[in-house]
Amino acid sequence: MAHIAVERNRRRQMNEHLKVLRSLTPCFYIKRGDQASIIGGVIEFIKELQQVLQSLESKKQRKSLSPGPSPTTPNSLHLPAKPNHSPIGFETVGEVGACCNSPLADVEARISGSNVLLKIVCQRIPGQILKIIAVLERFSFEVLHLNISSMEDTVLYSFVIKIGLECQLSLEELAVEVQQSFFSEPVFVNEI
Repeated sequence: MAHIAVERNRRRQMNEHLKVLRSLTPCFYIKRGDQASIIGGVIEFIKELQQVLQSLESKKQRKSLSPGPSPTTPNSLHLPAKPNHSPIGFETVGEVGACCNSPLADVEARISGSNVLLKIVCQRIPGQILKIIAVLERFSFEVLHLNISSMEDTVLYSFVIKIGLECQLSLEELAVEVQQSFFSEPVFVNEI
C-alpha cells in the first residue's frame, strides 16, 4: 500500500510540474497536451531563449568594444558599395545555416526539412517587420509561422518560411537581404 501511495504522490507532483511548465511556455511551442509534447515544447522554448541571451550578450560585447560614444541609429549608418568595408559581418554556420550580423541586427537562416528557419534579433524598430516580410515575399518565400518575442527594447523574430519554386537565393544571400532591410527606409502598411 505504501508503494501505491508513493507512486500516486509522484504522479501528482509530476502533473503539477507539467502544468507549471505549460503555463510558463508560449502555447505555440506545445502542439498537444501530453507529457512528451509539453516537455519537447519547453525544450524548444529554452533553446530559443538561450539563443536570445547569447545574441544579447554578443551585442553587449560589440557595443562595449565599439569606438563610438553613442549607439548607431538606423539613419546614420549607410551600406557602402564594397562588401569588405561593410558594417555587416557574415558567417556560414555548418552546411545548413548562415549568420549575418551588424550593429543593428543579428540574422540567422537555417534549413529545417523543406523549410527555412529565420531568426532575427534586433532593437525594436517601428515598421521593421513589414520590411522583413516584404523582402521574403520579393524573393518567393512564404511565411508559414511567425513568432515575435520581446524583452525591453530587443525583439526576436522567428520565422518558419517555405521556399517557393521561383526562389533562387542561397541561405547566405537570404541572410544578407534581410540584414540589408535594416538599412533601408521604413515601410508602412498603407504603402504595401
